[in-house]
Amino acid sequence: MDEIRIYGFDGTGGVQRLAPEQKTVRDPVPPGGGFVWAHVDGASEAGRTWLEAAGLDRHEIEALLAEETRPRCTLHEDIALMNLRGVNLNPGAEPEDMISVRLFVSAGMMISVQMRTLQALVDLMTALDRGQGSTTPGDLIARLALRLADRAEPVVAALNERADRLEDAMEEEGRGDSAMRADLADIRRTSIVMRRYMFPQRDALSTLEIEDLDWLTQRDRSRLREATERVTRLAEELDALRDRAQVVHDQILDIRAEAMNRQMLVLSVVAAVFLPMGLVTGLLGINVGGIPGAAWPGAFWAVCALLLAIGAGQIWLFRRMGLFPR
Repeated sequence: MDEIRIYGFDGTGGVQRLAPEQKTVRDPVPPGGGFVWAHVDGASEAGRTWLEAAGLDRHEIEALLAEETRPRCTLHEDIALMNLRGVNLNPGAEPEDMISVRLFVSAGMMISVQMRTLQALVDLMTALDRGQGSTTPGDLIARLALRLADRAEPVVAALNERADRLEDAMEEEGRGDSAMRADLADIRRTSIVMRRYMFPQRDALSTLEIEDLDWLTQRDRSRLREATERVTRLAEELDALRDRAQVVHDQILDIRAEAMNRQMLVLSVVAAVFLPMGLVTGLLGINVGGIPGAAWPGAFWAVCALLLAIGAGQIWLFRRMGLFPR
């Protein structure tokens, strides 16, 4: 994507791409209610230089170039500073490593800044290049928010499908192997990270929608409300995913605990079988006088028969108690 890309809107839905020349927030509003959108690559030197010369306040520049951001909406008179997040669909990236887009919005100009390529912005610019313009800055923000939701929905749907497969596997196999536990941990981590940004994004869009700004029309507010509802639904689905993953995790823990209990039961039964035998052989093996059968040649076989009888009696007793498999 270009380091600086500028679009001019005529206020009636027309749009044209402008030369990447310097613009300032103090430039007069285009006639007929139009506005300008400047998209800047904040990671490039040319982009930072453009922002420094755009007539922004120091705190506005710092907000647009901040390294770590969370979705929010801050208003100052008729200016809105917003941060939004979109899923990372770049090759080799994790979708939950969400990319931030920073916005400066006024009646005559909108400035957006990104540090990494955001596919939702690419989609929006592709539509603008085809002549599908916006009428107001509020309409452009709503379109961007909807595109962010559009790109996030397949990611959330894929997480739901993975959770469905895990639940089906738990019902069919009744066990949780290492691959299943790793997949479950990845689902939980992804849903938690995405949820951390979805709810603040909902609040940011809702804040902008209810504010009394001259450049926000009723249609803009309706579209922002629609975007807010879609983000809310995504956040709720991520909440449900986290809960479903926790349920499957608890089932795996229960299965592992039950298997361990069965193993401990077998070991306990085996120990209980040999404990009285060990007592008998220990008594007969002490080095004191008067050991019964010490002078009888058949005493060894008598002791063996006694131990077998004790073992058989214990097995019968444990079976009656349900502690020994039949």
